Amino acid sequence: MEKRIILAESNLELLKSICGQVNRSLLGKIEDYERSSSERRMSLEGREELSVSVLDEEVCFKMQEMWDSPREQDSESQAFVFQISDKVYQMKNKPRGYCLIFNNNNFSKAREEVPRLHKMKDRKGTDYDKEALRKTFTDLHFEVVSYNDCTANEIHEVLRYYQTIDHKNKDCFICCVLSHGDKGIIYGTDGKEACIYELTSYFTGSKCPSLAGKPKIFFIQACQGNNFQKAVPDETGLEQKHNTLEVDSSSHKNYIPDEADFLLGMATVKNCVSYRDPMQGTWYIQSLCQSLRERCPQGDDILSILTGVNYDVSTKDDRRNKGKQMPQPTFTLRKKLFFPPN
Repeated sequence: MEKRIILAESNLELLKSICGQVNRSLLGKIEDYERSSSERRMSLEGREELSVSVLDEEVCFKMQEMWDSPREQDSESQAFVFQISDKVYQMKNKPRGYCLIFNNNNFSKAREEVPRLHKMKDRKGTDYDKEALRKTFTDLHFEVVSYNDCTANEIHEVLRYYQTIDHKNKDCFICCVLSHGDKGIIYGTDGKEACIYELTSYFTGSKCPSLAGKPKIFFIQACQGNNFQKAVPDETGLEQKHNTLEVDSSSHKNYIPDEADFLLGMATVKNCVSYRDPMQGTWYIQSLCQSLRERCPQGDDILSILTGVNYDVSTKDDRRNKGKQMPQPTFTLRKKLFFPPN
């Protein structure tokens, strides 16, 4: 609002009008500010602090309040809250966007055609992850499309297709890849490599204009190397039940930056393995889906949720190898990202 010259120290009428529709108790804060500004000179820092607290923290609090009491708020008022701040990604369409799931399980072709990958196992338990992702993002109003046992080229072909379609009436794009991997790559079921950076680059602002300025989210469940992360002594004495774990490894006009608005959620840090329970699914995807289901209705933003996922996964243990796992989100998001449940 300040950038559009509709909010200034001496021009608070529009802000007062907005706050009157969101929460009338905010009007008192604005009036207090007006009185104090007439008595003393406010610094630029002070003005920024007011605008952030009123337009960010209070509005976000109000969004959570609305989600906690959905019967007291109509859909139009909820949509209004999401649109009044330039610091929150818009989420008003249903479906919100596409959620693609590449679920690679059968790697027999890779074992046959690539000699060095003869030890690459099938990914037992991956269907648990696929189902958890499908249900979670369906409930969050995404159109979920699943692809099973794709070669590297098939993954590229699918993403090229979604690059070309019109996302004008969508708010977001999500892509989940469940496969084996290594440093900076994931494997197709044919054993060929697909560079993670190339997969995400299909959706930059210049290559997919209808998604420009909208969040593009990638969740990658795959190892990024063969190393086991060291564990430190656990003084809590909590018992873990992961004795049959496997690893996902090959061997053991307003202008914005072209690559803005991306979030890449990696199951593990560079050079290290990630864990998959054949009877329950992977540590990362299962924690991610549970956290999204529990915390999105509470009004938590995606980065706060992923921080919680980092903590949850970091507490798990591979007792056989004394290994740990540390997920790693990286992002170029410019705004807060919420997935409202309604």
